[in-house]
Amino acid sequence: MPSTKEYLEYVLEQLSETEEISFRGMMGEFILYCRGKVVGGIYDNRLLIKPTDSAQKLLPDRVYELPYEGAKEMLLVDLIDDKQRLKELFEAVADDLPAPKRKAKKQ
Repeated sequence: MPSTKEYLEYVLEQLSETEEISFRGMMGEFILYCRGKVVGGIYDNRLLIKPTDSAQKLLPDRVYELPYEGAKEMLLVDLIDDKQRLKELFEAVADDLPAPKRKAKKQ
């Protein structure tokens, strides 16, 4: 079941105090970016985030779930209603991730 725009809008509202949040729709789901880095996504109306060291520390009762068949496990985010903790989580995961690779220009 694809994710709804209403759920996406709710998550984005909860992340409104977090700098440089963006998203991209992909096959009925939404990829979430923080500072240009892929930090997680919305899959079947579930907010999932990459299981970085910081994410694992900030989610002590962590639950791993598959966003889709064949994908790597991600952490289920169950603190969506807490804007401050959600902001802290997204920024910490972005800090853990390497800078995105630049694509070479075609000549």
